[in-house]
Amino acid sequence: MKPSLATRIGALKLDNPVLMASGTFGYGDEITDLVSVGKLGGIITKTITLQPRPGNPPPRICEVTGGMINAIGLQNIGAERFLQEKLPALRALQVNIIVSIAGNSVEEYVRLAHQLDGVRGIAGIELNLSCPNLQKKIISQDPKLVRAIVAAVSKASRVPVIAKLSPQVTDIVAMAEIAMTAGATAVSLINTFPAMAIDIATRKPKIAFVTGGLSGPAIKPMAVRAVWEVYRALKAPIIGGGGIMTAEDAVEFLLAGASAVSVGTANFIDPGVPEKIVSGLRSYMERYGIINIKELVGSVRC
Repeated sequence: MKPSLATRIGALKLDNPVLMASGTFGYGDEITDLVSVGKLGGIITKTITLQPRPGNPPPRICEVTGGMINAIGLQNIGAERFLQEKLPALRALQVNIIVSIAGNSVEEYVRLAHQLDGVRGIAGIELNLSCPNLQKKIISQDPKLVRAIVAAVSKASRVPVIAKLSPQVTDIVAMAEIAMTAGATAVSLINTFPAMAIDIATRKPKIAFVTGGLSGPAIKPMAVRAVWEVYRALKAPIIGGGGIMTAEDAVEFLLAGASAVSVGTANFIDPGVPEKIVSGLRSYMERYGIINIKELVGSVRC
């Protein structure tokens, strides 16, 4: 019997647990010549906002030991142009499309959710709660704001709502519990860690914004820990991500408690990595006689 890689995030059915992470491949329609997108569980689009944003000035990305730092600044074409120019091509890919959204207030998140609600081809919404609000504070560091945004968007949306949380909190379990009790279908763990790199020749930061978010293999052990802590405490549906480069990395997240995984930084090295991870997961299951990938979720032996 062939192993089944099918999994679920609430009502969202995935043929396999491998998703392309937001912000690492444009809006998704640009990669069809490089990746067999239909072989993935789904893609999470670049974060969109109500109005277009130019983003931060360059340089906005730099490579560091064990990963990369980015400070893109949520550059995007805005919700209206996304729906008109990007979504039609995404629908043609015949894969689950999860749209990442961000706003400066509860009202902006809700307006975005209303714009997306009922639109054909959108399978889910990811709430980017790791961006600053109008008070320049990280949204997912504010329990009341997280609860308000998740509750309001969940009420406004008929598709699964995924809360993407920042690791920059004292207690990731507490923040995940707030998101879940407010109505989130699942939580996505984790986003990047704050970081900085300096050019020692010029003595200037390598990122124009000075600091940015660290992603890549360097953060994987911390991400796995966050997934394990949240799953152990809440048994909540989790999309795990942070430094996944191989199928073995993905298995770690599944064992820790993730039902699905998102692949991000690896796409900059090889856009074919997510597809290779799907194949690698199948090989792993065959090697160990695992019939259903759900058997792996949370099965770490502590």
